[in-house]
Amino acid sequence: MTVRTRLTLLYSLMVIAGGLLLVLAIYLLLRANLVNQLQVTVAQKLPAAAERLPAAQPAQPAAQAVAVVSSNTVLAKLLLVSGISLLTLAVIAAAVGWWVSGRVLRPLHRISATARRLSSDNLHERIALAGPRDELTELAETFDEMLDRLEAAFDSQRRFVANASHELRTPLAIQRAAVQIGLPDADPEIVARLLAANRRSERLIDGLLLARSDRGLEHREPVPLHEVAREVLVQHADDIAAGGLRVTEELGECWVSGDPVLVGQLVDNLVGNAVRYNEPGGELCVRTGEGHGLSVLNSGQRVEEDQVPELFEPFRRGSGRGSTDGGSGLGLSIVRSIVQAHGGSVSAEARPGGGLTVHVTLPESAPVAP
Repeated sequence: MTVRTRLTLLYSLMVIAGGLLLVLAIYLLLRANLVNQLQVTVAQKLPAAAERLPAAQPAQPAAQAVAVVSSNTVLAKLLLVSGISLLTLAVIAAAVGWWVSGRVLRPLHRISATARRLSSDNLHERIALAGPRDELTELAETFDEMLDRLEAAFDSQRRFVANASHELRTPLAIQRAAVQIGLPDADPEIVARLLAANRRSERLIDGLLLARSDRGLEHREPVPLHEVAREVLVQHADDIAAGGLRVTEELGECWVSGDPVLVGQLVDNLVGNAVRYNEPGGELCVRTGEGHGLSVLNSGQRVEEDQVPELFEPFRRGSGRGSTDGGSGLGLSIVRSIVQAHGGSVSAEARPGGGLTVHVTLPESAPVAP
């Protein structure tokens, strides 16, 4: 039950309990001496009736009999009227309690609505509850102060990520140029390792930059998700062939509204993870379709159900996935950031035989004529 319902029931029960105690007290007080008082009154007010009684029936017993009957009638009537009044009072008390509790809890509904609406995009909003100084206004002020601290922390984090990302891009570009141009006679294997390390560092920086996309997109356009998925599969053809993977393409037409670069990065991360963490001769399935979004299914190492949510955290890998697998632990976290920036949804399920099924839904767009 809600707090409002509990307060209403508590208020109604208190009123009913108080009414029952009052009726019981009145009933017992009346019952204690009502017969004697009625007997005296009857004997005093009806002397003529007492004189007309037969000799075999004295006036005193007759007055007592009348008093007993009158007492029972009065007490029965009292109980009936009190019961009806108490029932009516209970209904009124419930209605008043519901209205009063709603008035009292209205600020709490405002606080809850604000908390439910807030995200990293609108942390600047505040409750700003007006009214007398009480527990509710104090709660609202405490909540607003917490939002101030959260907003400052988010802004500080974004500034740090932006500054660090931009500062690191320049030396990485210089290193890549030095490796490609300045070491023409070096061992090709060493050059390949240096370039691989450079590319991995760039992916880390790209992940930090893409994490800033939580604020939303400034530019959207129709993107053919099925064509993007087909291009990404072609780009990973060598790795797929090296792993002997069985690829299933079910690329139905699917147009989404978003940033083409980010959508391409999203699909590339999902397919890259599916290839990298697969098993030799394993399965890879990529599906797209209107109303269904994108699904990437792969075989591989068994993943526990409680471990799946952790895979979307930065720098988190499944058990057995070390740093030598070529991944940075940012693949699915970048996917989640891109999906959130587009206003979509992403979910993952562990397959019973091993591997994952990741499903992404993005806002759909009308197809664009070629």
